[in-house]
Amino acid sequence: MTKCDVAIIGAGPYGLSAAAHLQRIKGLDARIFGQPMAFWKTMPAGMCLRSNWTATTIADPVDALTLDAYQLSHGKQLTMPLPLEDFLRYGAWYQRHAVPDVDTREVIRLERTSNAFALRLQDESISARRVIVAAGIGPFARIPVEFKRLPCTAVSHSSAHRDLGIFSRKRVLVIGGGQSSLESAALLHEAGADAEVIVRAPLVNWLGGVLSRTMHKKLGKSTARLLYAPTDVGPAGISQLMARPDLVRRLPRSLQDVLWRRSVRPAGARWLVSRLKDVPLRFGRYVLSASAQNDQIRVTLDDRSERQVDHVLLGTGYQVDISRYGFIDSSLMQSIERVRGYPVLGRAFETSVPDLHILGAPAARSFGPLMQFVSGTTYASRSLLHHIAPRAA
Repeated sequence: MTKCDVAIIGAGPYGLSAAAHLQRIKGLDARIFGQPMAFWKTMPAGMCLRSNWTATTIADPVDALTLDAYQLSHGKQLTMPLPLEDFLRYGAWYQRHAVPDVDTREVIRLERTSNAFALRLQDESISARRVIVAAGIGPFARIPVEFKRLPCTAVSHSSAHRDLGIFSRKRVLVIGGGQSSLESAALLHEAGADAEVIVRAPLVNWLGGVLSRTMHKKLGKSTARLLYAPTDVGPAGISQLMARPDLVRRLPRSLQDVLWRRSVRPAGARWLVSRLKDVPLRFGRYVLSASAQNDQIRVTLDDRSERQVDHVLLGTGYQVDISRYGFIDSSLMQSIERVRGYPVLGRAFETSVPDLHILGAPAARSFGPLMQFVSGTTYASRSLLHHIAPRAA
């Protein structure tokens, strides 16, 4: 069995950043597995990232692989909001420079052995003394109970389609009031679909409105920097707290939950407003039932009105439950302390199973909502580096 010191499962922003940091430790054999930026490549073409410039950089050990550096090296001016395709190209450039030796094979099974971990691949088994899981949110797509029994040809999550043009000239009902549902509706409309959005909330929380811009102008750049962290998570003041996960994890659980709700809630970027002017948005409504009828879906809302559509697209977000990581052996999963699907993590993102770490969105309950965003890679990777480097020495 091939052996290594550290195995990283997942090659998205968190996995790549962790590998870039750990591979700098002299004498440490750190290997990373997975298709680079795999989940991001499944997102609809034409989407843009809602995060600001400073919050979209994947962390590297010497801050040399920033968006600014990418832009300079390619001699092109990137636009904001940053198109998904540009972020994918940036991610590929980062990977080539920071982690050129990604093993793109899939980890089929992760098991705990007597004194290490065993990673089962299709054609090989690998033993690792330490494992870092950075497998992303793909398995956590939230499907409301009303739609779970319907075929995927009739109902799908917004993360399931790279090309929304397949719905051209079809009637599509979009569920949700956050960025993914609103931007999907805009893309559907622009692709020639007849889209309608059902929003449970009484209104859409638009980010970057006139009030926000006016406040930033009055505060001035220096004061605004005091209130808003570059990580771009949370409103004024709270943003600085969310940028300090070590502090967040020491707060009472009840206060953490309040701050989480204030920092991360369904919202849409202001630049979507004009693109949605011809798309009907129905507020204060939710789905009571849905059923398949021939090649269409009949949806009944809480006001008893009905919709007969060709497809339902769910912009209903993600619900973390690490038991959905199908590669983790059941006995190992039972050993991981969890709360409502989230792992309980200690220092350096270590689970209750020694030497097993979990990064990204599953770490949000322990370290705050920053872990749901690319900007969290800085804290996560440096935390791992400071934890592992002394032990490696």
